[in-house]
Order: sequence, then structure tokens, then C-alpha cells
Amino acid sequence: MSATTRYRTCPLCEATCGLEIATRGRTVESIRGDAEDPFSRGYICPKGPALKHLDADPDRLRAPLVRRGTTWAEVGWDEAFAEVDRRLPPLVARHGRDAVGVYLGNPSVHNLALSLYPRALLRVLGTRNVFSASTVDQMPKHVSAGLMFGTPLSIPVPDLDRTRFLLILGADPVVSNGSLMTAPDVRERLRAVRARGGKVVVVDPRRSRTAEEADAHHFIRPGTDALFLFALAETLFAEELVRPGRLAEHLAGLEQVRELARGFTPEAVAGVCGIPATAIRELARALAAADGGAVYGRVGTCQQEFGTLASWLVDVVNVLTGNLDRAGGAMFPRAAVGATNTRGAPGRGKGFRTGRRTSRVRGVPEVLGEFPCACLAEEIETPGDGQIRALVTVAGNPVLSTPNGARLARALASLDFMVSLDIYLNETTRHAHVILPSLSPLEQSHYDVALWQLAIRNFARWSPPVFAPPPDRPADWEIVLRLTGIVMGHGADADTAALDDFIVRQQVEAALGVPPLAGRDADEIMAALAPRRGPDRLVDLMLRTGPYGDGFGANPAGLSLATLEARPHGVDLGPLGSRIPEVLRTPSGKIELAPDVIVADVPRLRESLRRVPPPLVLVGRRHLRSNNSWMHNVENLVRGRARCTMQIHPDDAAALGLTDGAPARVHSRAGTLEVPVEVTPGIMRGVASLPHGWGHDAPGTRTRVAAAHAGVNSNLLADETALDPLSGNAVLNGTPITVEPA
Repeated sequence: MSATTRYRTCPLCEATCGLEIATRGRTVESIRGDAEDPFSRGYICPKGPALKHLDADPDRLRAPLVRRGTTWAEVGWDEAFAEVDRRLPPLVARHGRDAVGVYLGNPSVHNLALSLYPRALLRVLGTRNVFSASTVDQMPKHVSAGLMFGTPLSIPVPDLDRTRFLLILGADPVVSNGSLMTAPDVRERLRAVRARGGKVVVVDPRRSRTAEEADAHHFIRPGTDALFLFALAETLFAEELVRPGRLAEHLAGLEQVRELARGFTPEAVAGVCGIPATAIRELARALAAADGGAVYGRVGTCQQEFGTLASWLVDVVNVLTGNLDRAGGAMFPRAAVGATNTRGAPGRGKGFRTGRRTSRVRGVPEVLGEFPCACLAEEIETPGDGQIRALVTVAGNPVLSTPNGARLARALASLDFMVSLDIYLNETTRHAHVILPSLSPLEQSHYDVALWQLAIRNFARWSPPVFAPPPDRPADWEIVLRLTGIVMGHGADADTAALDDFIVRQQVEAALGVPPLAGRDADEIMAALAPRRGPDRLVDLMLRTGPYGDGFGANPAGLSLATLEARPHGVDLGPLGSRIPEVLRTPSGKIELAPDVIVADVPRLRESLRRVPPPLVLVGRRHLRSNNSWMHNVENLVRGRARCTMQIHPDDAAALGLTDGAPARVHSRAGTLEVPVEVTPGIMRGVASLPHGWGHDAPGTRTRVAAAHAGVNSNLLADETALDPLSGNAVLNGTPITVEPA
């Protein structure tokens, strides 16, 4: 049997690296970086080759499971859907639509079908109880971007290949490969900044791998990033360094920001955040003087009590220094597919709002159509109208990824019915009654709809399946549509082809109202999309009606799926370009520097200056070989020295009687755990760090490799009552803890 070489995007993190995959029959022989990929340029991290092992993992589910009492039965697909049909619609009829909750997990963003089709299921379910991994991760950035620029994915990213001064807060992009900043091989790109005479500065409670690559690193007390950023802004105003340049005519609220910044002087915040006032002033001056500089904040700035304020201030400082929408600064990508800031009339729109409803138990406002996942357990536990009695999880493991996982596990065990789309029987899906397994990533087509809206270079690549799926297996989009059909009352054998046609026709008809399809005929467009089905057809439609598209003939040189199929290494669409005011979708048509809801939250931040900080707080961390919990059953990614340790400064360890390598008992309001200690000077005094996504010691799972490297679940300590009030994001960084030798 001859060998075959195929090319595709790695779907295991946000870097979207190009892969060259050598196969023989149904076997992967090797995976290496695609040297001809114009974006990743041959780079891959250890996760890329692990696709081979994920595909072959004997623990990966290949047939549906139905729970019968305390045992699992492997069943056929028709039987599995019949079980869902037998149990879910009667429950909805008896208790109402809000009795069903939905949780969308992180892997769904890396799966084309699961990023496009669940919205149809949500629409027909009609439940208000929708949750996702966004509220343990990046929701503050969506809120701040939505309020400032009009749409929640209008997130400026550093123009990394041209910047000359980069200030990084609460991020470790060398390890994460750039989160909310799609950028393969960040380490070499940071080295290139320094090689061209630029400078990289990291502000973080840990001396991360990114900090080791930087020119300077400043420790900061967790949760005080907004104070530090306000001090930068106050310095810029006080020293008359505010120079928005050509952005000035596109700003609303500049003078209001000046007033808000009063009192947040470097001297006022230095003692709280731990960064000397002189260093804060020097950083403000360096940003103002840089020939293309950018501030970039990520998970550390989001997973805190002032997450939205910190996310907002990142872009405020970029505006004040004239570095927003400027080459080398923070710029807006122009994605080929899916970006709402490339559709409709440019420069003005409906804007962004939250709080259209509130959660039943705690009264927390909705954001982007969902409630905080930290509220999920209470919505299951608390009786009354709208109590969640059934749950659908899509590619998620919230028992490990959301606050107070022990409470959530108890709540899931009490559900009347639960169905999960997942490749593993894991800490969450063990509570399900039906598990519907996804195909292997190598058996599915792929396009990064969300991540290339955040890329440091405009780029597009299509990945056809490496292997044909087994003939008896439905595709992921067909699984979602069969569930959709069940909810609609069509029964367990709903016609997924008809539902797919309906979904695509709806999108075609919506596109007919605006250029390039204005005035065209829906039947003509549907015929031009044939014979493609599923997500392939949707991507073709989005490409052809997008900013680079062929417009179904209106621009013959433009993009279509056929164009990308003919160029397997991808299509380079060029560096980021200036997009203001065209990118804006605010009602005013301006950058809203002082949105009302953000202004109203500033007094809460000002009050924090008078607090006495707790003696010891906990922050998270991640590793290059890990992408949340779903990578821990691949031996190649978890072998070697144990990584689930609690890092702590030598002075703190000595004061607490802790010994390197010995176990410690860690307490918080939410729970207690024991974990090995790692004493290191690479962490700030008063701070301890645990990696997230571990804790694979629950009974009833089938992830043997993960169980052999179980670690501990850091979210047993996270307080589910602690939220950023503007976004609902969980506060996972800065959790007060006490520690003692075990």
C-alpha cells in the first residue's frame, strides 16, 4: 500500500499550525509541520504529532453508550437516539423548555461542525439556560470589545510581526501559542521583536516561559491588573503623552476617561499591585514613545474580579498611545469567514448589550445569550419553575473546568436526564445517560471560523478529512441535527438532510439582502453550493459572501471553497491593515471609550485600593503539552516529570513549613485538596500556582492514561460565588487559600 501525504490545520489549540500528515491506509505514519504553510512556516508544538495518538486512542469512544443503572451498554446509533427521544421530549413537555440546560465546551471551538450547528439545536430548544466555557475564560474581553467597538469578536490583536514594544499582562503565549491572538510559534516571533530592536515586557505573578523570553518581567499581585493599567493611563494624561493621532475624530468619551483615571496614580496603586511607581511611569513613557507598540492581556486579566475593567483598559491604553489600528500596534483582523464586523454597513451598527434576562437563582445578567457556568450547579439544585432537570453537554468537561467542581458533580448526579456529545467517558460524561461520540479530528473537514478572526495575519486554509469516517458513523453535524429533529418532534430518525437544507437556505436568504448577493435568487445560490453538504457547504457560502469572496461570480478572482481546496497549504491574505472606522458597529459610529456600564463599575475598583490583600492567593497555569483536560489521555503529552504541582515562593514555603516535593494540604472557601509542592523563586511572594484541567481520579471514567497521571482538580478550590459582575466570568485567579503540610 503506497504512502499518501495530506495537509491540514492542527485543531488542538489556537495557533492553527499547518500539518503535513503521512499516511498508509488507515494508519498515520508521521505528522510534521508544513514547511510550505505561509502562516505557521513549518512550526508545530508537541500537540500536533499527538493527533496520531488521539486518533488511535483505544479509550476514545467509537459507538454510543447508554447507561442502564450503574453500567454502560454500547448500542447502535438508532437505539441511542431512540433513548434520547424516549426521555427528552416528555421531560420538556412536563416541565417546560427551561428545564433543559446546555453546556458548550472548549473543544467545540476547534471542531467545525460543533462550532456551526449547535445554534440550530439551541434555537429549537428555546431554553434560557445556556452555559459555555467562555465564562471561565475570555468573556470579559468579549464584553469590553463589544461595548467599545460594537461586536464581541472585534478584539484587537498585537500586530506581532511588526511591533517594536509589546507589553504582555497575564498571558503566557509561548506556552498557549497565543490565546485570543492566533499566532503560530510565538517564541520566535517574540525573539524577532527583540532582533529588530524592539522590546518585550511581561507583567505576571509568575516568571513564565514567555517572561523568560522577555527583556523585562514585573511581578504583579493577582487581580490588580486594572489598577496597574489605570496608573498607565493616569501617567499618560498627567504627562501630556496622550496622542491618539488620527483616531481622535473617531473617539467618544476621551475626557471622561481622563476624569476616571484621576486618583489612580502610580504611587496610589504601587503598594497594592506590587509594581514600583517608577516602573509604571517608565512603561507608560515607553508605550507612548514606541514606533508601534501594543498592550496584550489575556486569561490572567480575564479570570479575576475586575476582568472586564482590565480588558477594557488594555484597549484604552492602546488608544491613548495612538497604537490602536496602527501597524505594529493592536489591530483588527479581517477574517475571510464569519466576522460580523465585515458584514452590513461599515462604520455603524446596533452595538452590543447584555442583561436581556437574569439567571433564576442568583439574578446574574445574561451575556451573549448565556449565563455564567459558575451558576450551573445552583440552577440544577434549586427547585422551582425553570429548574434544570436535563442537560446537554457538547464537547465539555465542566466538572474539571468550572468553579467548585465537586458541587457541580453532585448536581449532575441528580439530573433526570443528561446527554453528552463527547469522545470520552470522563469526569463529566460519567453522569450522562447517553453519550454520543464525535468522529476523530482526522475524519472531519476543518476550518477555523473563530480563531482566524483573531489572527495576527489574515489567512485562510481548508482541511479536508484525512480519513473517510466509518460507514456506520454519522458526522458530528448529523448528530446535532438528529437531536434537533428530536426536540422539534420529528422523532429519533429525523431527516437530517432536510434540516440541513433548511438551515443553509435560511442563511442564503439572509445574504440576499446585502451585497454581493443583493437581488440574486435563492435557488440559484443553493444550486451553486451543491452537491456539498453539512459544514462544507456552510463554509463555502460564508467564504463566497465574505470580504474576499467570489460573490458567486461577482468577483471571479475571489475566494471559494474550491479555491482553498486547490491550495492545501493555505492562502495568505496579507498583513493586518487599518480598519477604523470601517470595523466599528457602534450606534455612534465611534470608539466608545467610556461605556456606561464600565464607568459605573470603576468605583468598585477604586474601593479596592483600601483593601488589605489576603496573605496567600492561588492562580492557574498551563503547559505547552496540555490544552485543558481533553489532552490528558494522550501518553505522549503527559509523560515525563509530573506537572500538576503547587508552585510557591521559597520564603512562603519556609514560613508555612512546606518542603519541595512533599505534599501540602490546600484550603479555600469551596474545598480542600492535597498536592505536591514545587518551591521556586519564579513566582511572586504571597502567590501559589496550580495548573488547571487535572483531577482525573473520579470513579467510573474510561481514560486510563489520564487516570495514571491524575493530578488534582484546582477548581475544587475555586469559589463559584465569585464573578466579574459585568461579564459573569468566574474568578479563577486570586482565590484566597490557606496551606499547611499534609
